[in-house]
Amino acid sequence: MRDEERAPLAAQRGVTLHTPSAKSKSPDTLQRLAEAGLAPERLPDHVAIIMDGNGRWARQRGLPRIEGHARGAHSVRATVEECCRLGIGQLTLYCLSSENWKRPQTELDFLMTLLEHYLIEERREILDQNIRFCTIGRRSGLPDNVLREIDENIRLSQDNTGMALCLAINYGGRTELIDTVRDVARQVREGALELDAIDEAVISNALYTAGMPDPDLLIRTAGEMRVSNFLLWQISYAELWVTDLCWPDFDRTVLHQALRDYAGRERRFGGILTSEVRDQRSEVREEVD
Repeated sequence: MRDEERAPLAAQRGVTLHTPSAKSKSPDTLQRLAEAGLAPERLPDHVAIIMDGNGRWARQRGLPRIEGHARGAHSVRATVEECCRLGIGQLTLYCLSSENWKRPQTELDFLMTLLEHYLIEERREILDQNIRFCTIGRRSGLPDNVLREIDENIRLSQDNTGMALCLAINYGGRTELIDTVRDVARQVREGALELDAIDEAVISNALYTAGMPDPDLLIRTAGEMRVSNFLLWQISYAELWVTDLCWPDFDRTVLHQALRDYAGRERRFGGILTSEVRDQRSEVREEVD
């Protein structure tokens, strides 16, 4: 597969994404965080969401599945707006997996139309909110009209300095790893990389998400306890938060709940807490005494 068919568009255009520092939040952002019961220093820099349950939401109401997708688009806009207001550095949304192509053609056609309309209709909002737009996933298989609108949003927002909004479209975690292995192997074959020099940094820089921070918080709706082939490398140390609510019912109140829960957790990254270190030292001193 050619690089232009699978690489993240941000990387193709040489865009490196950096999340804003928590220390640089505006007074309006700090006030909104306080109203939501959130401390800026306990906020995740990168939130990723598996938006599940559109079809289930529609079925529960006796509606066609496409109505669930249409209603889910409203939740996307509300979530993007609120993450911007709260000063989240990056929001990554799982829009279309590489496995979703197995769905009925009528549903896929509607999803592509919905995606195209979203990209056009939200363009002004992306620019007004200073959002940097990008996508991850393979371009092959996506309609030309959708690719055109994706490219235009990236072009227009590439110099923005606010929140990064990343849409995972035609994305699969295993597919990403396959493409990454091929890329690294190509570098070795061409003499640009020594075999023994391959480490985590080399792999990370060859992923679709090169230049992006790993997610701190992964949210999943509709109560499913699985990651569904999403950002398999990147979520190694992400905090997981699952709600039984379907995606069309996800709103800022639920988002605040997830963020407050995240703020109450201690992230260890394979280590132990400072308090546990103190306890261990205390135990050693007691044994010596």
